[in-house]
Order: sequence, then structure tokens, then C-alpha cells
Amino acid sequence: MNKRHLLQSFLAASALSFGLPSAFAQATTPIKFQLDWRFEGPAALFLHPAAKGYFKAAGLDVTIDAGNGSGGTVTRVASGAYDMGFADLAALMEFHANNPDSPNKPVAVMMVYNNTPASVMTLKKSGITKPADLTGKKLGAPVFDAGRRAFPIFAKANNIGTVNWTAMDPTLRETMLMRGDLDAITGVTFTSLLTHEARGAKTADVVILPFPDYGVKLYGNVIIASPKLIKENPEAVKKFLSAFAKGAKEVIANPAQGIESVKARDGIVDSKLETRRLQLAIDTVINSADARADGFGAVNAGRLSLMASQVSDAFNTKTRVSPEAVWSSALLPPAAELSGILRK
Repeated sequence: MNKRHLLQSFLAASALSFGLPSAFAQATTPIKFQLDWRFEGPAALFLHPAAKGYFKAAGLDVTIDAGNGSGGTVTRVASGAYDMGFADLAALMEFHANNPDSPNKPVAVMMVYNNTPASVMTLKKSGITKPADLTGKKLGAPVFDAGRRAFPIFAKANNIGTVNWTAMDPTLRETMLMRGDLDAITGVTFTSLLTHEARGAKTADVVILPFPDYGVKLYGNVIIASPKLIKENPEAVKKFLSAFAKGAKEVIANPAQGIESVKARDGIVDSKLETRRLQLAIDTVINSADARADGFGAVNAGRLSLMASQVSDAFNTKTRVSPEAVWSSALLPPAAELSGILRK
């Protein structure tokens, strides 16, 4: 027996002798995880369990990287560059339907944003108070914006006529609305509202038309995993989801504590601002009435099927989205671990 094997045997025996968790006696499983966006408030859901050591205690060596959009996250997990990620379910559905022959299409394994965070936003001075008022108006958003992509679903549900779209860089969206270049925009509610305020708008002057409040029950962000990881190491995925759920419960109960983990990862974040962003996300898409009805982490089969059909039509995909192919509940933690995460 060489020195390396002798050392490994000694460490394993020592761990067992002192009653330490088996994760310390066994090799840890590396998992590369990519977020959908930057290290902002909602990233606390993942950074907190990492900082608290919950992943490590489960025998996982998790590295978490910032992202630049759900589409990129889905693509990188599909390419094998990442093992798991956090992405909009509609983006995952689109990838599946447009890449039917891809050998490594990611699978959604846990629901986090039970409702889409997309909404139409405008200013009171525009006179727009309801979806029907958008007919004939000039709307703006980046071409890849989730709300813009799903706007045909919103328009159909609310009998909105033709609108005129303007594309721009994400950093210019709210600025263009405030200076009158646009009548309304689409965006993520808990991000765009705070951006409006940063540009000088008062909260009372911003009109928000959330998709979920106007008949569009699309799901939002999910945790995705590569089919390779699911097949070769399903236990690793189960452990990841259990550790995540433990951390998420603490973050939902105490957002300010969660933001401390974000601040530790990116020292320049504004803790007060990001705590508010996180609380908005919790209130609107995580701890919503729909989420409490489905149960944290789970989906409603009928609602998932409807979304698959709506995305197929609105995104004009090459093939129809198969809800059975994009979603699996097989690796979710036991109900006992998920109960109590959401509360009224």
C-alpha cells in the first residue's frame, strides 16, 4: 500500500472512529453550478447554504458562478461546462424543443420561482392602468427578455392588440422609459422596480402589471441538472437539493441573514438594496399563493402541461415542448424536508 492509500485509509478510519459524518470519510463530489444572473439578492438562496457549509456536509464540493441570463445557463449545462444551474423554465423548454437531437438536454429537478417574475411596467403619467391600454403603444425590452418573449401569451390572455417593440441593452431599459422614449417595458419585477427608483422614480409613480396577476400562470426559475449527472450520480443531485432546501428555508425566514452570504461573495453589493430585492422576490414568486398550493419545489401537472403548450406557440419552437422531458420530481427531497419552507 502506497503512502497516499495509507493516508486515505487512516483518514477514513479516523472519521468513523470519532463518529464524524460519512461525507468526511468519503471523497466529495464536485458540482459546478451557474446562476441565471449576477450576485444579487436572490442569489442568497444558493450562496447561503454554501457559506453555511450545508453542501460540504452533504459530501459536495459546490462552486457557484454568476450568470448572464437563463438561456446561457441552459446552454452551458447542456454543453457539460456546468453540472447544474438556475434558469427560467421557459428558456429550458425552448432549448428542448429547438434542440430535439441534443444528447444532453438539462432537466428541471426543483421549482423555485413558482410564478414568472415577468411584468409590464410603466409610469402613471402614461395613462396606462390595465393590459388593454397597451394596444398601439411602444414597448421596450432586450430581445432576450423573458417578459418580451412571453408577451404573446400575456397579450392573448388580455386581448391586447398590436404593440410596437424597441430593443435596447438591459442597462438602458428603465432610462428610456423615464425619459419618454417608451410607453412601457417588460422586465423582472423585483429588479426593474428597484432600477426605476435608482433612476429617480418614486415607487408610487410606477405602474406594475405582473403577468401572474393577469391570467398568465407561467412558472419561473427552476434548478436544472444535466442528464449525465442524474444518470451517473443521482444521489449527488438529491443531496444538493436537500442542502439547498435547508438553506432556502433560512433565507426565506430571514432575508437579511441570506444577504450576508451575498456580501461575502461580492463585497460591493448594497446590503439594504439587495435585502429588499430578495424580499420582493420571496413575496412575489417564491412564497406566493400558487407556490403554497403546489408545495415548495413541486409543480402542478396540468399547469406545467399548459405552459409547455403556450411556450411552443409563443416561441414558435421547432418541435412541441414535452412537459415529461423537461421536468422530473424523482430527486426532490422528502416532504418532511420541504414542509415549513413556505408560510402565510
